[in-house]
Amino acid sequence: MTAVRKYHLGLIGVAVIIVVMSFVRVVSGQNDITSSGTFAAALLLAVPIGLAGLGGLWSERAGVTNIGLEGMMVLGTWFAGWAGYQWGFMAALVAGLIAGAVGGLIHAIATVGFGVDHIISGVAINLLGPGITRFLSEVLYKEGTPAAEMGAGITTSPALSSEAPSWSLPLLSSGPDWLGDLERTHWFLLSDVAGILGGLTRNVNVLVILAVIMIPVTFVVLWHTAFGLRLRSVGENPWAAESLGVNVYGFKYVAVMISGAFAGLGGVFLVFVTTKYVEGQTGGRGFIGLAAMIFGNWRPGGLAGGAALFGYADGLQLRSSGAVTSFFLFGAILLVLYLGNKLRVMYTATDQPEELVGSRAKDYTVLAAAAGGAVVLIWMWMVIDKLPNEFVFITPHVLTLLVLLVASQHLRMPKADGVRYRRGEQH
Repeated sequence: MTAVRKYHLGLIGVAVIIVVMSFVRVVSGQNDITSSGTFAAALLLAVPIGLAGLGGLWSERAGVTNIGLEGMMVLGTWFAGWAGYQWGFMAALVAGLIAGAVGGLIHAIATVGFGVDHIISGVAINLLGPGITRFLSEVLYKEGTPAAEMGAGITTSPALSSEAPSWSLPLLSSGPDWLGDLERTHWFLLSDVAGILGGLTRNVNVLVILAVIMIPVTFVVLWHTAFGLRLRSVGENPWAAESLGVNVYGFKYVAVMISGAFAGLGGVFLVFVTTKYVEGQTGGRGFIGLAAMIFGNWRPGGLAGGAALFGYADGLQLRSSGAVTSFFLFGAILLVLYLGNKLRVMYTATDQPEELVGSRAKDYTVLAAAAGGAVVLIWMWMVIDKLPNEFVFITPHVLTLLVLLVASQHLRMPKADGVRYRRGEQH
């Protein structure tokens, strides 16, 4: 499938999802499903997940498994808060990037330099990050220090001395609020598109813009430059790359440090949102970013879709606990669409040779499971008015597990991801 065809199919998929969301909003009466407030919250919640996912993508494309993204994000948050209250948001940005990159360097030294198991090293980073930041807080933010007089405590830094700028997109979200007026009409599809555009283009933080830009930049660098080709070859077969003169160790070190910098940038964004460092504010987003990367099949576009999905689920449950039940109807409709597409593929494949048709028994099993799932989801939507708050709170995490369960059927990770490499050895 060509890149242009994939692009067109992606646009069609987005359009179908918006139409389904509009239909669900009208049927359920839950206007928060496509409100500008929900999508503004979803954007803020998706950015740190997406940045952490980009960090994982860079590292694992070079063959280094990085589950230490959470610890690197923690380092980014603390150093961004520490530098930000003294010198402003630009200092916070630089400090968070450097702190995350240092965390990546530690992971690279352990895994690439000393051959430590990648998972063990990642777990150590996740333990080391919070430990280092708590120690630094107890030293620099204890009572009697200048920072404490500015409002700092053991678990929080002083507020940033200057905030990051925000912009609204000209014509769409600056000037008269015509998008808001259109959204409040609650017309089918038109008001939904207005709500989505309003939420995604009004008062957008500078770091959101930077994060969005990094997705196509990553794609271009990794898939359309000589540097990216060499880096990906290191993740597929480092010994073959070595035989062609590629500096495997160098590429792995650079990739893991870039990975840490992206994770640190995700931590900086959390500090920008809250205007200060708060202990525990990463909230597992490093792990969810890793899940978004896997959902996206180690590709920037799919990663962005996964981050958007998790951010939307989190934003919706914050805006309206009642609207979360709409996921049942939304999921049922998607399963029905999947059933229709599967039947179409099976029907058009009947005239093909038997080796191309595949296992009919497996196809019928998948169809039966999808149909049963759609019936169950519709029934749940009809009988459940409101989920308990405990279930609403864990909705994004449950969605993460379900998406990974589905996505795991069609994944293709880099062949040498997590493999211990030593120059001159051949596996």
